[in-house]
Amino acid sequence: MKAVQFDEYGDVEVLEVREVARPEPEADQVLVSVRAASINPSEGAIRTGRVREIFPATFPSGQGSDLAGVVEEVGSGVTSVAVGDEVIGFTNNRASQAEYVLVESVNLTPKPAGVPWEVAGALFVSGVTGFATVRAVAPTASVALVIAGAGGGVGIFSVQLAVRTGALVIALASERHHNWLRERGAVPVAYGDGVAGRITAAAEGLPVDAFIDLVGGGYVELALELGIDKDRIDTIVDFPAIAKYGVKGEGGAAAASATTLAELAEAVEVGDLVVPIQRTFPLEDVRAAFTELEAGHMAGKIVLIP
Repeated sequence: MKAVQFDEYGDVEVLEVREVARPEPEADQVLVSVRAASINPSEGAIRTGRVREIFPATFPSGQGSDLAGVVEEVGSGVTSVAVGDEVIGFTNNRASQAEYVLVESVNLTPKPAGVPWEVAGALFVSGVTGFATVRAVAPTASVALVIAGAGGGVGIFSVQLAVRTGALVIALASERHHNWLRERGAVPVAYGDGVAGRITAAAEGLPVDAFIDLVGGGYVELALELGIDKDRIDTIVDFPAIAKYGVKGEGGAAAASATTLAELAEAVEVGDLVVPIQRTFPLEDVRAAFTELEAGHMAGKIVLIP
């Protein structure tokens, strides 16, 4: 089978698509034939070694957590899925960017018929992270929530899930994302000097009660400047601010479960959650996929199709 691997830290040039042995499922494991696997900035950070002190790579290293596919084989003790089932899931073993992947059976949920493969394969990393950030700050109706980085891969989930709570969602994002964010029910606000005043104006008299930081670089301080309680501030990137101010740091790990995936998939199927797919690439073009991802200017998810 083909799988993405790399033998050393580096830029996209270290990525290779190799022929490797197809794994065999052991007890409580499932072999999934992958139909779609999203790529994420965190995978690039691991590959370059930028986060090696927190998330070191063991070489040769595979890549990928997100996946959607069809059950190929099941190990002993597996009763929750059967061969031929269409599933959405995740692996913690950096291995989903491949034709086949082993998955713990508890990490799988049925793929609803109305969810396209490329969307199903893009739900885990960004989706559960967005889910966790909204849950961490617990917005409610009649208050305003600010999301910095609202147009990014996680932001598109955080915004839509927050809108569903009834809160007024103030979405800090580049101008190119404003129309899409407005269509999703958020109030877009531009970055830059004077942003605190623009946030207050956008709140239209509602208390600015919560803040999600998906960017870093001073947005926790901005939230505190706005008078938001530290227990209603969540950042997934500014780890020094977590230590310094005692704000929350809840990200994907806090909500990583098949149950969360099932909730996200259901929301997609009924039209309450839109996952824009910027582009799909064949597995063999993984270098091109990450080159586009790392160039920035994202307007949605990039997905590999084995």
